[in-house]
Amino acid sequence: MTPSEIPLRSVLQRQGLKRKLTVILLAVLVAILFVVSLSIGPARLPLREVIAAFSGMAEGASRIIIFEIRLPRAILALAIGGMAGLGGAAMQGLLRNPLAAPSLFGAPQAAAFAAVTTISLGLNDTLSWGLPVAAILGAFASVFLLVVIAGRRANILVLILAGLAISALAGAGTALAMNLAPNPFAALEIAFWLMGSLEDRSMRHVTMALPFILFAGALLFVHAAALRPLSLGEEAAESLGVDVARLRLVMIVAIAAGIGASVAVAGTIAFIGLVAPHLMRLTLGQDPARLLLPAMLCGSALLLAADIAVRLIPATSDIKVGVLTAIIGVPFFLWLILVERRRLAGGAA
Repeated sequence: MTPSEIPLRSVLQRQGLKRKLTVILLAVLVAILFVVSLSIGPARLPLREVIAAFSGMAEGASRIIIFEIRLPRAILALAIGGMAGLGGAAMQGLLRNPLAAPSLFGAPQAAAFAAVTTISLGLNDTLSWGLPVAAILGAFASVFLLVVIAGRRANILVLILAGLAISALAGAGTALAMNLAPNPFAALEIAFWLMGSLEDRSMRHVTMALPFILFAGALLFVHAAALRPLSLGEEAAESLGVDVARLRLVMIVAIAAGIGASVAVAGTIAFIGLVAPHLMRLTLGQDPARLLLPAMLCGSALLLAADIAVRLIPATSDIKVGVLTAIIGVPFFLWLILVERRRLAGGAA
C-alpha cells in the first residue's frame, strides 16, 4: 500500500463508522417513536400498558385500543415514511438531482386519481378493500403510460417532461372527479382523504399495502450499488457495465409500486421523500448508494413523529398528517431551491 492510499483508507473507514453509528441511532429513534405512537391518543396509555399488551397481560380495552386502532396506524407510518425516504433517495440518485422526488413521475397523483374516481362513482369508500386496489392499479398505469410516451431508452429530460404531463393530467382528473361527485359529502370525503391521514386504518390496509412496499424496497436495495457509478454520468456508468436503461425502468417501477401502495391507504403525504434524503446527505455526504438505508429510517422517523404531533396539537379533531408534512416541507423545499441557485450562480462565476 502506497503512502497516499493510507489517508484515503482512513477516511473511508471513518465514513463507514459514521454511517453505521447513524443507522443505529436512527433505528433506536424509530423504535422509540413506534412505541410512543402506540401510547398517544385520546385515551393515553402508559408505556408499561403498551409493553404489557404485547406480553398478553393487558386488560381487554387496552388491548383493543393498541392492536385494533394504534398498531395499524404505527405500522403504516413506519412503512410509508420509510418508503418515501427510500424512494426519494433513489430518485435523487437516479436523476442526479437533489430536488427530485417520487412524485416527479406522476405515480402518487395517478394513484390518487384512481382512488378518488372510485369514491366519486360510489364504488368504494375510504375503508373499502377496492380503494387500495384501485390506487395501486393507478400507480402502475402511470408507469406504463410513462414508458409508452417516453420509450424505454428515453433520456432523463424526456422522462421528467412525461412525468410532469402525467401528473398534470391526473391532477386535473382528480379535480374533475370532485366536481362531479354525486353529493357534497362524497366531495368532502375525497378532500379529507387527499390531505393525507393515517386515521381509522386497520390491519387490512396494512396487509394490502405492505407487500408492495416490501417488494419495492427490495428492488431498490438490490440495485443500490448501480447508483454510485451513475453519479459520474450515464456514459461513465455504461462504460463501467451498468445497463442504465434497465436500471431506470426497474427503479421507476419499484418507486411507483411503493409510493402507489402508500397513497392507496394514506392519501397524499408530501415532502417526506424530499426532506429525509437531504437530512442524511448533510450528515453522510453525497454517495447515493450509502444514503438509501439511512434515508429510509429517517423517513420512518419523520412520519412517526408527524403522526404523533397531529395527535398532540390541540384541535377539535385530528389535524391531517399530510397538512403538517406540507407545512414543514414547503419551507424546506424553498430553502433547497435557494441553495441550488447560489451553487449554480457560484459555478457560473
